[in-house]
Amino acid sequence: MRVVLSTYGSRGDVEPLLGLAVRLRELGADVRLCAPPDEEFAARSAALGVPLVPVGDAVRPLVTGAASSAPTDFPTRVARLTAASYEAVLGQAAAGGAVVATGLFPSAAGAMAAAEKAGAGYVYAGLQPTVLPSPHHPPFRYPGRPAPPEGADNAKLWELDVESMNALFGGAVDAHRVSVGLPTVANVRDHVLTGRPWLATDPVLGPWRLPAELDVVQTGAWLLPDPRPLPAALTAFLDAGGPPVYVGFGSMPMRGSEDVARLAVEQARAVGRRVVVGSGWAELSGGEGGATGAGSAGSGSAAAVPDDCFVVGEVNHQALFARVSAVVHHGGAGTTTAAALAGAPQLVVPQIVDQPYWAARVAELGIGAVHDTTVPTAESLAAALRTVLAPRTRERAAAVAAGIRTDGAEVAARLLIDGGF
Repeated sequence: MRVVLSTYGSRGDVEPLLGLAVRLRELGADVRLCAPPDEEFAARSAALGVPLVPVGDAVRPLVTGAASSAPTDFPTRVARLTAASYEAVLGQAAAGGAVVATGLFPSAAGAMAAAEKAGAGYVYAGLQPTVLPSPHHPPFRYPGRPAPPEGADNAKLWELDVESMNALFGGAVDAHRVSVGLPTVANVRDHVLTGRPWLATDPVLGPWRLPAELDVVQTGAWLLPDPRPLPAALTAFLDAGGPPVYVGFGSMPMRGSEDVARLAVEQARAVGRRVVVGSGWAELSGGEGGATGAGSAGSGSAAAVPDDCFVVGEVNHQALFARVSAVVHHGGAGTTTAAALAGAPQLVVPQIVDQPYWAARVAELGIGAVHDTTVPTAESLAAALRTVLAPRTRERAAAVAAGIRTDGAEVAARLLIDGGF
């Protein structure tokens, strides 16, 4: 059976599909991953033996501002990504097989059109509950769209979301569909999401709340076991003292929020904690009062920095988070899940899109705290860290960790193999 997995986004969009791909391959499926051509994604896929078919431009330069040739007008970007995803997926899909799509909406729309054209089954998979219409949460508000009427409930907001999605994506998606011989659609959002989407989140961390009109299949998070050992220098640092605080913001460029990382490092050190800094796409480095440490692993050459800090680049978070006292991060689905599974208390500093949702879940579950990025001060971060580092928070984090499922990729893979979609 040929299964094509399609996404366009950052590491948090690619990694779950790799977890699903590995499990599918173990069950005998022929798997292809259509994803951005970033070097780190290609290297990760190659290491796992999953063929990667490039889609569009590399994501990291677009996110960090290093790209100079990307189109600036929104309709052109939508049209290009829809077409790029369509071509990549169509070149791999097979009649009677399956296409699973997630990531940016135009990418999913292109993947769905390819599945229709190829005669393959199609599944839309959300990596967070907030992407799916529900009376229990509002939709993401797109920039430039009219403000909703005051006092509108979630049901009304989701009705207005259809109008926004049609206005933003409908024209380009329909134009592409017509160009490849497919009919137009009246409601582009619900067409791409389908009436039975999947939700690849853990039921404890990101539950699908009932009652809801949408028939959602929650598989559990698509986790990819990581057997990689930690670098020897990092292991030596961890062995040399008490559990450090990890500070890292993944693929977030942290424009305008640089002080959050700096202050988090300073406050962790102020309460006597050592620090491990994840350089990430923001290229955090610490220097004096900042975030580079006595050593580094996978993030370039070491700098002259405090002995109680250490910088890492690409590293096994599953192994690292099991050895830290807390994780300070942006609230991405992958990092939130990895920290929760490790039983590490979390301080979430949400930036965009679904990150406020995950931050709220961390607070609701009592496994950490949330900090607003707009007003970072030494005092506010110190107060948040005190909550996170309190023994009761670690006890609660350990209790929640015991209930997190690790079989999400297995559940999804078997559904695909058995045709249950």
